[in-house]
Amino acid sequence: MKRSLICAAVLTLAASYAGVTFAETPAAAITAPVAAAPLSTGIDMRNADLTVRPQDDFYSYVNGTWMKNTEIPADKSSWGAFYELRENSLTQLHTIVDTVSQGKNIKPGSNEQKIADMYASYMNEPALEELGIKPLAAEFAKVDALKDKKQISGLIAYLNRVGVTAPYDLGIHTDAKDSSKIIADLGQSGLGLPDRDYYLKADDAKLKDTLDKYLAHIEKMLTLAGDKAAHKNAASIVALETELAKVQWTKVENRDPVKTYNKVELAQLHTLAPNIEWDGYLSGTELKDKISYLVVSQPSYIKGFDKVLQKTPLSVWKAYFKWHVLSSFAAELSKPYVDENFAFYGVVLRGVPENEPRWKRGVKMVEGSIGEGLGKLYVEQFFPPENKARMEKLVGNLITAYDQSIAGLDWMSPATKKQAQKKLSTLMLKIGYPDKWRDYSSLTIKRDDLVGNVMRANNFEFKRNIDKLGKPVDRTEWGMTPQTVNAYYNPEFNEIVFPAAILQPPFFNAKADDAVNYGGIGGVIGHEISHGFDDQGSQYDEVGNLRDWWTKEDHEKFAVKTKALVAQYNAYSPVPGYKVNGELTLGENIADNSGLAIAYKAYHLSLGGKPAPVIDGLTGDQRLYLGWGQVWRGKVRDAQAIVYVKTDPHSPPRFRGNGTLENQPGFYSAFDVKPGDKMYLPPEQRVIMW
Repeated sequence: MKRSLICAAVLTLAASYAGVTFAETPAAAITAPVAAAPLSTGIDMRNADLTVRPQDDFYSYVNGTWMKNTEIPADKSSWGAFYELRENSLTQLHTIVDTVSQGKNIKPGSNEQKIADMYASYMNEPALEELGIKPLAAEFAKVDALKDKKQISGLIAYLNRVGVTAPYDLGIHTDAKDSSKIIADLGQSGLGLPDRDYYLKADDAKLKDTLDKYLAHIEKMLTLAGDKAAHKNAASIVALETELAKVQWTKVENRDPVKTYNKVELAQLHTLAPNIEWDGYLSGTELKDKISYLVVSQPSYIKGFDKVLQKTPLSVWKAYFKWHVLSSFAAELSKPYVDENFAFYGVVLRGVPENEPRWKRGVKMVEGSIGEGLGKLYVEQFFPPENKARMEKLVGNLITAYDQSIAGLDWMSPATKKQAQKKLSTLMLKIGYPDKWRDYSSLTIKRDDLVGNVMRANNFEFKRNIDKLGKPVDRTEWGMTPQTVNAYYNPEFNEIVFPAAILQPPFFNAKADDAVNYGGIGGVIGHEISHGFDDQGSQYDEVGNLRDWWTKEDHEKFAVKTKALVAQYNAYSPVPGYKVNGELTLGENIADNSGLAIAYKAYHLSLGGKPAPVIDGLTGDQRLYLGWGQVWRGKVRDAQAIVYVKTDPHSPPRFRGNGTLENQPGFYSAFDVKPGDKMYLPPEQRVIMW
């Protein structure tokens, strides 16, 4: 299932619209008083830095003291509002797991038994130390059993099932051109580093250094595993991954849902890649009798892989597959493997000095394996029903604001407006948790088999998805667990999904002023709704089919606006020498700008024509923008920031906060931003889409 996670949007607002009057901001309120504790509104001004003018750097004004006084925890690559909530959620989950683990008379086969035994298998370090590399012996034997390259496709099918990185993998989701069907989607994979640029940008000193250290890491890991030719094999593996990187599509290319939709009949797969033994792959994945075609996301990559497959010796492929088996399960082995795995993927790649405490990693293991089983217990204890009711009311105002905004657009034709409003009216909302919970009865979890548990959990999820083929689409399904601090829009279902765990301060505060909630969770909800109308989501219609429902003129006018947004974000740099990729982050930047604009309108709708109250010396509009600013407080280690620039469709926190505000007319009036102020953009340069 393809979806977009929190962090961007593309709707903007006019300074006013029919039926709403925006309050003027008194100049004195621009330097609103700072409380010694969180204000009654839900704004924590202890984080603010009043030596910074909000008109020059709003992000630092709201978060500056927090930025100066906060150290990223030693076991984290990033820290901020999202991560604080995630830590809170993890602690709550730990309490649940401990309680379940201490329970008596646990029924065999129940979710509680699986949760307790998965956690126990992870926490039993003495047993893992005794086992060493033995848990992977059977997997290494499968690789050694390869007699010729025709058998590689069957091995890849197996590795796809158990969660091992391989040159291509499978996605099961709604058919983008017929949302009543489920399809299988073949996509590129196979690299041990986050992006092709790490292999191909030889002129980038930091990326080259990372690649050199990756080579050394592979050699160390293979040596630990008893490979006497570790030095030679490591060099061959990096050379092979470099060849794969050369034929892979970029992250920007992969954002195009039309370009990545390539239907290939099973009978024609051999013409695409004649050296792949397709029957072996289709049989191994159980696809052979379930489908008549595959959607191949990157056809030129599969063709390129076919050539790499042909020219690479079988011995090199064996070394490559053994490496990825070892790397994929290194964190579940004995301490030498865990430590070396973290030394590269944690310290080198992400700049994290310390690994997380084992209990955190153990809880995450349970969560990744039996997520909804754990989520059901989480919701029962930590999600008040009244939160869901208040959210539904807030969402109603946001949708009304979108509807009014569409009606008033000057760049969208009447015919397209009608279709946009139809899509908005059919938007599905999921809040908190699913109506029906996942059935884990076929998943076997053993108290003394950690690696086996992980493989079985991965295969359970793989099989669960494969079994959807040929059956009616289940639109009640969730793609995130309730304890996930995130949200998403799924264009193939035309739905927005907000798990319970994100409905907490600073995003949503049941005790806070409405303005702050509209600036926080309202902006985030607006962000997700806007994905249905951004450069990607707008290509899907109201039932989730990939269909162009815009006129040519609409596309042209929209392109002018998005081009300006790309240029704006291309200028931002989180680390010297590395700039935000405005094309990669376009959809999310659209969503941030749109979501906040609509949240602003929705807040004023919620006032019912009455003026917003002044609370704690702050106007309603100021509180709304302060709510937005505090949501994005965050710090990122430089190494992780580079990974994000190369791979993440979201802009860094500072630019999500400030970059969005520079395009909001309401912000200019709320804080009296004028020419000469650093946050000022001339009206003609502001990207206003909604």
